[in-house]
Amino acid sequence: MQADKVAVLGAGSWGTALGRLLAQPDRTVQLWSRRSDLAKDINGYRENRRYLAGVLLPARVRATANLDDVITDASVILLTVPSAALRETARLVAKKGSPDAVIISTCKGIEPSTGKRPSEVLKEELPAAMAERVVVLSGPSHAEEVARDIPTTVVVSSESRAMAEAVQDLLMRPHFRVYTNPDLLGVELGGALKNVIALACGIAEGLGFGDNTKAALVTRGLAEITRLGVAAGAQASTFSGLAGIGDLVVTCTSHHSRNMRFGVLIGKGKKLQAALDAVGQTVEAIRTTEAAYQMAQTLGVEMPIVTQCYRVLLEGVAPSEAVANLMGRLKTHEVEEGVKGWAH
Repeated sequence: MQADKVAVLGAGSWGTALGRLLAQPDRTVQLWSRRSDLAKDINGYRENRRYLAGVLLPARVRATANLDDVITDASVILLTVPSAALRETARLVAKKGSPDAVIISTCKGIEPSTGKRPSEVLKEELPAAMAERVVVLSGPSHAEEVARDIPTTVVVSSESRAMAEAVQDLLMRPHFRVYTNPDLLGVELGGALKNVIALACGIAEGLGFGDNTKAALVTRGLAEITRLGVAAGAQASTFSGLAGIGDLVVTCTSHHSRNMRFGVLIGKGKKLQAALDAVGQTVEAIRTTEAAYQMAQTLGVEMPIVTQCYRVLLEGVAPSEAVANLMGRLKTHEVEEGVKGWAH
C-alpha cells in the first residue's frame, strides 16, 4: 500500500505509539489532538508527556489541532479515539477525508445505546466508498510496549480481504507482527468484551484476592465472551486467538491496562467518578459492560461475570456482594451439554 501521508486521529497513548510505528523516511505522520496545548507540547518536546511519557518521537511525526491539515490528502486514516467519540469523529472524516483513504479503527468498544460495533458505526456514518475500506485492528498490544519496540502480535480484520492484507503489509515490522482474520464480528467483540473481564480481575485484586481468583475470572470470562460471540454470529475459533484469549490475558494481568487499574480502585471502595479521575484516561469497560449486559439480555445468553460487573457499576452493588453472588450460584458443568463425556 502506498501511504505517503498517514493521519492519526487521537493523540492518546495508542495513537502516539502507532504514529511512531508508522513513521518512515518517505512518510508523514500527523497526530490530531482536540487540545492545541497537547499538540504544542508533543511537538516541542518530541514526546507525548501526558499519555506516553519517556518515548521520543521522530521528527516525521507531527501533532496538530487542525483537523483539515491532518486529513487532507491522507491515504491512511487511523481512528484511535475512544468509542464514545467514534461516531462524531467518523462524521468529521466523512466530510473531510478522501474517499480513497483506508480507514483503520483501533476502537475496542460497543455503543451502549445501539449495541453497534465500531465497524457498524463507521458504516453508518461514512460514505459507501469509505465504508468499504474500513479495517479493524485488535489484539494484545499495550501502547507502552509497542512504543518501545517490545515484540507484539496483533490481528486485523475487514469485510475485504484485500484491505485487511494491505493493512497487514502497512503495519508489519520486525517487532510488530500482524495476522489477518476474516471474522470481523468476532474480532470486534473479543476486543471489546475483554475489558469487562479485566474490570472484574481488577476488582478481585482490589478486594485482596489472588491468582486463583484471576485465573477463574479469565477462564470463565472467556467462556462468557465466546457464548455471546457465537450467539451473535461470530466464529468460536476467533476467541481462542489474538483478539480473544490473547487480548484477554494481557488486559487482565497487566497494570498497563486502565480497565484493570480502574477495577482495582473500585474493589478498594472508590466511587466510580473518583476511580475514573484517578486513572485519568478513558475506561472503555464502563460503556462496554452496559452494552454487553444489554446484548446478553437480548440474545438470551447467560453471562454471570458481566452481570455482576453491571450491577457494581450501574446499580451500586458492593463488590464483595457481587463476588458472593458469583460464588453462590447453583452448581453446573464446566463444558456445554452435548460434549462427549459420561455415558450416564
